[in-house]
Amino acid sequence: MSYREFTWSKAKQDFNLKTIEGERFLPEIPVVEPSSLLQAMLKRGIPWAIAVGNEKARSEAIINPILLEVKQVLGGQISVFSGEEFNVEPEVGLNGTCDFLVTQSPEQIAVEAPVLVVVEAKKEDLKRGMGQCLAEMVAVQRFNQANQQGIPCIYGSVTTGTAWRFLKLEDNTVTVDLMDYPVPPVEQILSILVWIAGGS
Repeated sequence: MSYREFTWSKAKQDFNLKTIEGERFLPEIPVVEPSSLLQAMLKRGIPWAIAVGNEKARSEAIINPILLEVKQVLGGQISVFSGEEFNVEPEVGLNGTCDFLVTQSPEQIAVEAPVLVVVEAKKEDLKRGMGQCLAEMVAVQRFNQANQQGIPCIYGSVTTGTAWRFLKLEDNTVTVDLMDYPVPPVEQILSILVWIAGGS
């Protein structure tokens, strides 16, 4: 079994999680203006990714440029991993590849704790990706704890690139913000990710 096989119900049941739905857990966040480079990349990349229509295109043309902009804004003090094998506890299904991981370490060769954010790319259906994202968030929580880098909240996002949905895992409670945040414009998503990755 791997992250990909988790439904929302199975992840909740297997890891004994409680849920809060619909509550906006993000505070008012200062706006981060995108660079002209990111704006140009998205202007060119979004129509192409939508036309091609698969997760790989959306990851390459929309999600990755946004995450690398977050790294730039934060002065390179975080790392962004794409398509990383993240095998934490294979015996309970916490293994497989994560689309994107963001760590609070400048080390880029290997994933180091603490991991702050997991981003799961989906072609269209955000709801279908939520179980997988939740399982990855539990893996991140356990990975951080095993490396003596436990942090209060793990954040996750399921995204098509042009729509982003956020989750927060705190102890055994997962909060789901049922508002989907659009791109474009990119300012809101960029600001949220900078706030989270910067240590919120």
